[in-house]
Parts: sequence; C-alpha cells; structure tokens
Amino acid sequence: MSEFDVHDHRHELKQLRDSGRTSLWENREEMACPVCEDVFSRLFLTRQAGTTFPENDGARFCLLRDGDAVYLFRH
Repeated sequence: MSEFDVHDHRHELKQLRDSGRTSLWENREEMACPVCEDVFSRLFLTRQAGTTFPENDGARFCLLRDGDAVYLFRH
C-alpha cells in the first residue's frame, strides 16, 4: 500500500464537498485505489480523529483514528 495525496491527483478527482475538516471527491478517471488497486468511485477525506458518515442505505458509520489504527463502526 502506498501513500495517497489528493493534490497529486487533483486533475483526476472532482471535489463534491468541502467542510474545511472533511471533503468528498469523485473519481473522474477510473483511478485505482491505493489499497486494493480496484477502481473506486468516491473518496472521503478527513483529518479529524473521529467522523460520522450520514445514513445513505439505512446504516450509519463512524470512523475513529487512534494512533496507528483506524476503527470503522457500523450502526
């Protein structure tokens, strides 16, 4: 897995939302995911330690970054 910098890929991504603390991007060029190498459709970026994703299919997700671990909770 390699590091990922949104600014290095700005021409391949379209910014959909930016709250100043989180941002949502659309993959316009069928760029591969740096984790699994499959094409991804959206990228959510947060610099917060904890983030809640709004419901979209009846489920809500919370993400917690704690030191070197990331926890994803599905409610």
